[in-house]
Amino acid sequence: MTPFTSQELRKGFASFATGVTVITCLDVEGQHHGITISSFNTVSLEPPLILWSLKKHSRLMPWVEVGKKHLIHVLERSQENLAMHFATVKLDQFVGVDHKLAVSGLTQIEHCVAYYECETISVHIGGDHNIIVAKVINLKNHPEKEPLIFARSKFVGLNFTESNSN
Repeated sequence: MTPFTSQELRKGFASFATGVTVITCLDVEGQHHGITISSFNTVSLEPPLILWSLKKHSRLMPWVEVGKKHLIHVLERSQENLAMHFATVKLDQFVGVDHKLAVSGLTQIEHCVAYYECETISVHIGGDHNIIVAKVINLKNHPEKEPLIFARSKFVGLNFTESNSN
């Protein structure tokens, strides 16, 4: 097998379709932060565990360490703009974003497909990223909504209504 470049690897990874999430958390001063993540996976039903990854040197890393809480939002098909909005670092990230404070005090973006309130239970080094394993402590699901999907470097949608009617 021939060696591959990092660009070839990136294109190969892009062939795998993923859902799109935004993760919100709080810093030590109570400021709200969010970031777009497509590296989200389920791990276990009992106990309820998920995992996601974040660059090792991300400014958010201190606020998602073990014992810290965060809120994972599965974006809805029409929320491409939110995926792009939270993909870049900016001040006042939530200005112009339809959101509210959840009971936990975390920022909850409105109109998403699902929400998972989590607490980090372990962090593992995985190359240039940290793999965050978190316990789901609360969830809300809206199965009538269609999730936003990302594949081959673009957003795509699935129509579950048509596929379920056959």
